[in-house]
Amino acid sequence: MKSKFILSLPLIGCLAFASCYQVPDKPRRTKPPVRNETVTSEDQQKIQDQRDRMKENEEKEKTETTTEVPEETPETTTTTTTTPDKPVEKRADYDFANPVPGKEGFVFSPYNNKLVDVRDIPSGTLVQDPTYPASEKKYFRVP
Repeated sequence: MKSKFILSLPLIGCLAFASCYQVPDKPRRTKPPVRNETVTSEDQQKIQDQRDRMKENEEKEKTETTTEVPEETPETTTTTTTTPDKPVEKRADYDFANPVPGKEGFVFSPYNNKLVDVRDIPSGTLVQDPTYPASEKKYFRVP
């Protein structure tokens, strides 16, 4: 009986020593985010290209605005000065969120590319981005 006890002491000592040993953590290797890399499928890339073309066309239309000159009739002999009409302000167009492939009801925010739950919200609805505080007021449309 003493021999079993004596033989078990070194085993208990080894176990106690091993439990106190700290295994160093391996340093995590993280790649810096690549800004030009896209996480979208080919269809989403086509949609994004189409949106970019639409934005370019809108910018061209804004620069090509022409002002209409009122026509003078020969009957009018008095001169009247008119002030030019104020340009009609268009409401701000908001970006559309990108849908998450394979997850219906979830989209990527157009501002920070974070996942947002938009289940039961109809398409085209203006939604405030929940990842930003209300004071910053970031809005996007549901695709």
